[in-house]
Amino acid sequence: MTTPAPTDTLAERFATARQVADAVLFEGYVLYPYRASAAKNRLRWQFGVLVPPGWGADHAEHSHQRTECLMEPRAGARLTAELRFLRTQRRTVQRQGPEGEFTTVAELELPDRVLVPWDEGIEERCPVDVPVAELVGDGVTVPFTRPAGEATEPVYDAEGRPVGRLVRRREEIRGVLRLTAQEIEGPYAVLRLTATVENTSGWAPDPAADDRDAALPRSLVAAHLLLGLSAGRFLSQTDPPAWARGAVAGCRNEHTWPVLAGPPGSAEVMLSAPIVLEDHPAIAPESPGALYDALEIDEILALRTATLTDQEKREARGTDPRAAEVIDLADGMPPEVLERLHGAVRALREVTGPEPAPARPDTPWWDPGGDRDVDPLTDRISIDGRSVGAGSRVELRPGRRRTDAQDLFLHGRAARVEAVLHDVDGGVHLAVTVEGDPGADIRREQGRFLYFQPDELAPLEDE
Repeated sequence: MTTPAPTDTLAERFATARQVADAVLFEGYVLYPYRASAAKNRLRWQFGVLVPPGWGADHAEHSHQRTECLMEPRAGARLTAELRFLRTQRRTVQRQGPEGEFTTVAELELPDRVLVPWDEGIEERCPVDVPVAELVGDGVTVPFTRPAGEATEPVYDAEGRPVGRLVRRREEIRGVLRLTAQEIEGPYAVLRLTATVENTSGWAPDPAADDRDAALPRSLVAAHLLLGLSAGRFLSQTDPPAWARGAVAGCRNEHTWPVLAGPPGSAEVMLSAPIVLEDHPAIAPESPGALYDALEIDEILALRTATLTDQEKREARGTDPRAAEVIDLADGMPPEVLERLHGAVRALREVTGPEPAPARPDTPWWDPGGDRDVDPLTDRISIDGRSVGAGSRVELRPGRRRTDAQDLFLHGRAARVEAVLHDVDGGVHLAVTVEGDPGADIRREQGRFLYFQPDELAPLEDE
């Protein structure tokens, strides 16, 4: 197996997809008000956490994820895959004493920030590049290991004197990425790609403890895959061509979901993420930067962050470098950038563009006025063996599929049929006015009727 660099086009597609992948990677990383002391920041790492098998066996979290999708590779095509995840790095804070000794503390006050213990996320990547032909059969298995380690960072006060240090500890992580492909029976040259990511760490928890915090440093957090074809295309899992729907329905995806990535119309890159996305997801161009908060609304978060007290901002800056970036972003945001966050209407940009030429400019797809086979005022249908049309009296019996409570209030009321309507799909609807309604004449003049299907009506004897 060789690992040449992907083609320029594929590299560009990956760069575009990686913007969305970064948002997935850090989704919910640190939430407003961006302080470690906030309750919402005490239970972290909710998306795509692949825990050690010894932990996941007895808990609701999983040690693997499985992606299956269809691809149409051309001759000589290569598959580029990139597994990305966060590795939890546990940070503790120590104060330096007069004799140079260090003592672990709950916080360390500095002029510009308050340092506190925190779990930092370190981005990890596992890239693979392989000819598609090698994936058929047993495929390719790529094990990976991230060793344990410890590092210290000195902390100085405003005068440059050492006052403490940060101690960062990392646990060993082991995993494996498996890639296989299987030919799909039929007239098309289609392969089903299966990509499995597993946490194979041998760590086992203390039987007497139920400590998720001990499992997290040995877990793959926010794990997701970028998949790219040098020649060929992937098929959408949500909107496949008609001939591929059966094969797509047979794909099995566990704890992740693949979507087409890159600009609309492209199909060379697939993003398989633990958060369900639509095809060709994109970051809003108005967004000034990452805010990391789940379901973020940039304008509201920017305004609320800017109103934090100076002490709260010091705590946020000491929580995590990314939280400090959010504080600086909100504090330094120009008014014109904030105004841009107020809203954008995408549809207007499409409507004001050049109008497409109609496929048949002289013939509308359906002209009800020119269809002599239908007439809402004279057409009649059979209900319970009786002919019903305009002027007939019926009893309203709304069915269970109704979701509007107002329709259910009309159950048992008598009504008059005003018209029998046929839609282009062959369905029949009856327009009615309720007997005893003082506004029936106005509704009749304005054509504002209630509409029911034949099985929701019962004929009544005429007076």
